[in-house]
Formats: sequence, structure tokens, C-alpha cells
Amino acid sequence: MLEIKVRTASRVEARSITAEVAQAVKNKEGTLVYLFTPHTTCGLLINEDADPAVMSDIMDALDRLVPRNHSYKHAEGNADAHIKSSLTGHSLLVPFSGGRLVLGTWQGIFLMEFDGPRERKVHIAVLR
Repeated sequence: MLEIKVRTASRVEARSITAEVAQAVKNKEGTLVYLFTPHTTCGLLINEDADPAVMSDIMDALDRLVPRNHSYKHAEGNADAHIKSSLTGHSLLVPFSGGRLVLGTWQGIFLMEFDGPRERKVHIAVLR
């Protein structure tokens, strides 16, 4: 199993990790790439990586759906991060062919940070 580490810079951030994932699996053999982050306050997402306004809109929408300052029962002050990561999910499956990720023209892979800044891990497996 492969692993990349991702350093986030702010509490809430959509960080493109497409290049790091592509480099980690370059020239490997298989048909699918499985990605998993073992953290409960960040997630993984595939969406547009050409116009940064798209990810900004997604982050704004998540903030409206799950506001930070709601009266949650979880006492650590990061309940919103747990909920947002549950909405985005913690794993992805990406088609893989010829040693390369098969993504759409505008697609990118994002680590969705909801409780940073932190160093996060993403485990990567190339499946046959």
C-alpha cells in the first residue's frame, strides 16, 4: 500500500491532491486506484479542478448546511468537521489505465480539510 502525506494550511480547505496521487501510482499496473483517508474530520472528493470558484462554492454550501457555530453535543468544538467529512466520504475509487488515473477533462481529486491545519494521510492501493 502506498501513502501520501498532505499538509493543510487552514481550518477549512479544499486541497487538490491529483498530482500527488498521479505521481504515487505512475507506471503501476492495475485497473482501479483506491484512496482512503483514516481521519474523521477530513474527506476525499472528485470535482472540477479547473475553476477554483467551484470548490469555493462547495465549501460555502457545506458551511451553510453544517454551520460551525451550531449547538452540537460533541464538546471538542469540531462537530461540524465530523459531519462535513461524513457528507464527503473518506474513500474514492478511480479508474486506472496505462499507468495513469482516468479522470474527466476537468476533474481533480481533493482532500477536503474541515479541522485543520493538520498533516493528513491518504492511503493508496492500485487494484488489479
